[in-house]
Amino acid sequence: MALTFTDLVTKARNSVPGVTSEEARKKINENPETFVIDVQDAKDVGACGLIPSSANISLGMLPIRADLQLPEELRDGRLSDRSRPVLVTCGAGGQAALGAYLLKEMGFTDVAYIDGGTAAWKQAGFEVEEV
Repeated sequence: MALTFTDLVTKARNSVPGVTSEEARKKINENPETFVIDVQDAKDVGACGLIPSSANISLGMLPIRADLQLPEELRDGRLSDRSRPVLVTCGAGGQAALGAYLLKEMGFTDVAYIDGGTAAWKQAGFEVEEV
């Protein structure tokens, strides 16, 4: 039977930890090296804005940017350290869970997704950068 988007998100959520917006903010404040990635397509980021200091790397490009076997010009150097703390977000959390799962499968050891995504971050009263 073919999996649906919801099935894939459920599988991802069962494989990587989710953190609340409050936990994410605490982690970012305690460790400025924490890399926050918003995996929405660039055209969709404007709907919620970006968490300050986050980077927009679409879900489709994430495994390419994180692949250490690909030519350097295709990679994102911020993803070269597999032990660097990474938090993944998106608009509502589903794509974030998939992104975190991909990174975990690629060998990242400290990766989680923000449950509820940037929408939950905003609802918690935290700042976002308008795009």
